[in-house]
Amino acid sequence: MIVVLLIGGTILFRLFSLQIVRYDFYDALAQNQYQFIQELFPDRSEVYIQDLKSNQLIPLAINKEYQQVYAIPKLIPNDKKEQLAETLSNLLDLDKELLFLRINKENDPYEPLKHKVDDEIALQIEELDVAGLRLAPEISRYYPAGFLASHLLGFVGIKEDQKIGQYGLEGYYEDEMKGVLGSLIGEKDTAGRWIPTTNQEVSPSADGPKFVLTIDQNIQFKVEKELKAAMEKWQAAQGTIIVSNPDSGAIYAMASSPNYDPNNYFEVEDIDVYLNPALQKIYEPGSVIKAMTMAAGLDSQKVKPDDYFDDSGPLVLAGGVIRNVNDTVYGFQTMTQILEQSINTGAVYVQQQSGQETFREYLQNFGFGQKTGIDLSGEVAGNITNLAHNRAIDYATASFGQGIAVTPIQLVNAFGAIANGGKLMQPYIVSKRIYSDGREEVSEPKIIREVISEDTSHHLKKMLTAVIDSGHGSFAKIEGYNLAGKTGTAEVPKENEPGYSDETIHTFVGFGPSFNAKFVILVKLEKPAGVRWSATSVTPVFKNIAEYMLNYLEIPPS
Repeated sequence: MIVVLLIGGTILFRLFSLQIVRYDFYDALAQNQYQFIQELFPDRSEVYIQDLKSNQLIPLAINKEYQQVYAIPKLIPNDKKEQLAETLSNLLDLDKELLFLRINKENDPYEPLKHKVDDEIALQIEELDVAGLRLAPEISRYYPAGFLASHLLGFVGIKEDQKIGQYGLEGYYEDEMKGVLGSLIGEKDTAGRWIPTTNQEVSPSADGPKFVLTIDQNIQFKVEKELKAAMEKWQAAQGTIIVSNPDSGAIYAMASSPNYDPNNYFEVEDIDVYLNPALQKIYEPGSVIKAMTMAAGLDSQKVKPDDYFDDSGPLVLAGGVIRNVNDTVYGFQTMTQILEQSINTGAVYVQQQSGQETFREYLQNFGFGQKTGIDLSGEVAGNITNLAHNRAIDYATASFGQGIAVTPIQLVNAFGAIANGGKLMQPYIVSKRIYSDGREEVSEPKIIREVISEDTSHHLKKMLTAVIDSGHGSFAKIEGYNLAGKTGTAEVPKENEPGYSDETIHTFVGFGPSFNAKFVILVKLEKPAGVRWSATSVTPVFKNIAEYMLNYLEIPPS
């Protein structure tokens, strides 16, 4: 009885293990003997920019069929491998020794040699007529415009043997762009061949929608041309230009340099180049922040445009001394003249009149210290945390753009709020998505909050117009048009010690026309050589782009 019980118990345990515990495994094993499952791959979303003049769509990222070269090493005759490695080295631009090692992996049934081979090279591979050397079609990402808008786009790279969108739009919209994988389940015969007459279970794939951007081709080309010229003229380390629509938050153009070709992203030696400086890198903006400082003073009714401030020299505060550039003492100046002459002590006066809490709230309401929500991968929030300590010196330096860090997209958005009557808009890149069934999903402008009143906005527009008409922004003046803007020259903090270096970052942010703004433009150059002030370096670049925008949008003179 004991023996029978032991044997019976063993059989029951084994049956339980096979039929219950490992049911899924053996069920799949059985199905695999008569079923096959074929994955149905969707097409990745294609990306287009617009031509506002012709209403045409221009491809920026598409799917293109290439050839992949691969080897079946055991089929390649041994006496041909060395010569084949040399031939392929010349054709595929790969290292000969590496190729030789790959085609000598005897037990490897599939050894990829190179992806994205064009048709001309593929034809030469075919003509070699070598057993074990094969070609296979593959769909890969292709960027027809090359370097154009590369930071904005990102690229499709390889991660854990999977193609995946990285950086920019490709990374931000990866889940939508990759589409939905489908499958085909059918039956096969003993030789593994599909039996077409049997029942099939199809789950169709869903292609990613077509993405149409707010970017205009002509404006983007103009911006990149101007940025390249400025970078070369001033030998700057980095540069960024953004053009946006203040009423909607739509981005017309966004460019940074140095950039890269997303078709050959793997050739970039420093991966820091992949980061989009417009939203992924922060910096101390300098005097452009004085526009927000003045907005706080005006909107809280602590100052008026024609109020006077007496500048009697350096301002001594606990923790430091505030001076104007070249230690200039201006005497009696109006609030408008504080912006025109970019007076540091005047900015501190306005901040002190507003009070610390009010000043901090306005900076936050303008969007500093928080993400704008733009639909691009990797946006950072900036840093205004030193204002939490309530030290007078920190608030004083922040009033003219030192000791706080922002992103260019935050600045564009903040000036957009001044330009459009006081509303902070959420910036966006995607204008609409077009699905395979013809359905369109249009992006709607989104108001984040109202920052200042229309009355404050109107006064501030007049003051910023005076900056260009008779202040430090005069190089931006265009005859017949009212434009508004503010210069900013910021010292670069030292890396490993307190204080600032002799290097500078130049920024100009402006909009036009002043009282019916159709565009906001930011121009930023980092560490330009041979020039001290932003009025000389970036302000003329703003003028060139503003002049183009006025003509392109057919805006009549003011």
